[in-house]
Amino acid sequence: MSIIELIEKGKKARRQKARKQAVKDAAVGAAIGLTVGAVAGVLLAPKSGKETREDIANAAKELPDKAKEAMGAVKEKVDEVMEAAKEKVEEVKGKVQEKKPQLTSEAEEKKE
Repeated sequence: MSIIELIEKGKKARRQKARKQAVKDAAVGAAIGLTVGAVAGVLLAPKSGKETREDIANAAKELPDKAKEAMGAVKEKVDEVMEAAKEKVEEVKGKVQEKKPQLTSEAEEKKE
C-alpha cells in the first residue's frame, strides 16, 4: 500500500467518523427536543391537575413509540450516508488504482 493510499484511507476514515457523529448528535438532539416539547406542551396547557397528570402519563406512554420513529428516520439517514460514503470510497479507490502505475514508475525513476 502506497503512502498516498494510506493518507487517503486515513482522511476517509476521519470524514466517515465525523459524519456518523453528526448523525448521532442530530438523533440525540431530536429526541431531547421531542421530550422537552411534549413536557412543555403538557405543563403549559390550561388544564386541571388531574387532566395534566393524565396527559403526562399519555405522553410518557407515547414517547417510546415516537422515539422509535425518530430513530428509524435517523437510521435511514445513516444508511443513506453510509451508502454514499461507500460509493465515494469506490470512486476514490478506482482513481487511485488508475494512478498507481504512474506513481509507481515515477517513484522508481526517482530512486535511480
